[in-house]
Amino acid sequence: MEIVTLDDVRSAHSRLADVIHRTPVMTSRHLDEVVRARLFFKCENFQRIGAFKLRGAFNALSRLDQRQLDDGVISFSSGNHAQAVALAAQIVGTKATIGMPADAPPEKLAATKGYGAEIVPYDRYTQDRLALARTLAAERHLTIIPPYDDVNVIAGQGTVALELLEEVPDLDMLVVPIGGGGLIAGCATVAKALRPGLRVIGVEPETADDTKRSLLAGTRVSVPVSRTIADGLAASIPGELTFSINRHLVDDVVLVPDDEIRHAMVTAFERLKIVLEPSGAVGLAALLAGRAPMPADRIGVVLTGGNISAARFAHIVGALS
Repeated sequence: MEIVTLDDVRSAHSRLADVIHRTPVMTSRHLDEVVRARLFFKCENFQRIGAFKLRGAFNALSRLDQRQLDDGVISFSSGNHAQAVALAAQIVGTKATIGMPADAPPEKLAATKGYGAEIVPYDRYTQDRLALARTLAAERHLTIIPPYDDVNVIAGQGTVALELLEEVPDLDMLVVPIGGGGLIAGCATVAKALRPGLRVIGVEPETADDTKRSLLAGTRVSVPVSRTIADGLAASIPGELTFSINRHLVDDVVLVPDDEIRHAMVTAFERLKIVLEPSGAVGLAALLAGRAPMPADRIGVVLTGGNISAARFAHIVGALS
């Protein structure tokens, strides 16, 4: 039995129609020449809250009953899912409590507060964020909205690929960043249903390779919490649901070091004229560095977000060696 289906994603897209932006698909002749393939960039940096996460968060909150809405919700995130849950809660008329790492990017923390959420800080390197959320949920009767390990969140994230393939149906490869695996699980579900021969390639930071290790081992593998600049992808273990999907639908996972992510951020800025946060640039990084399995003629690349301050952007790219 399928955990998430194409119909689930289509249903999510209908619920999201009046809430999200249908983000543009951009191209670049220069980058096509560099990679030697036609590239189609799905620019979720132009999504509301600056990243794809509102898709899954709103789809999950829109399914809650009135009692759950009256009591409120809780989630945990380094930033983009936090903002998404906070905004989705505002839209549906409930209150949100968000566990955020003490070292979360200040711009993401400020935005989450700005949407009205209560912030509960934690240490991502020593504390178990899920245990913290479960404790608070029990104490306050809150509904947990996971950042990725939830069927409604996965279905919402899959709408990224649904829109991309409606616009560019004849892709050979789809390149998607991996944190906890919700985005690629949803996108792979759509891709394999609509175009079975399409290769789905995940990209992780080199030091946050839990999904790659897990796929090689055939079971979920935990790694230490990474200090990569791609903070949104620093998961230590894949989700149970996401891994059960990805182990069957994802064709390969490749790894990129931080310097290649920095280079991709600069390239996107100079050639596409867009700003990407590190997590949003890993797919482009993999292609520029020749890490994605080739050949492929037409490649979709999900650029997941652009939530980064000017000062942090300058600091990160300034460290390029």
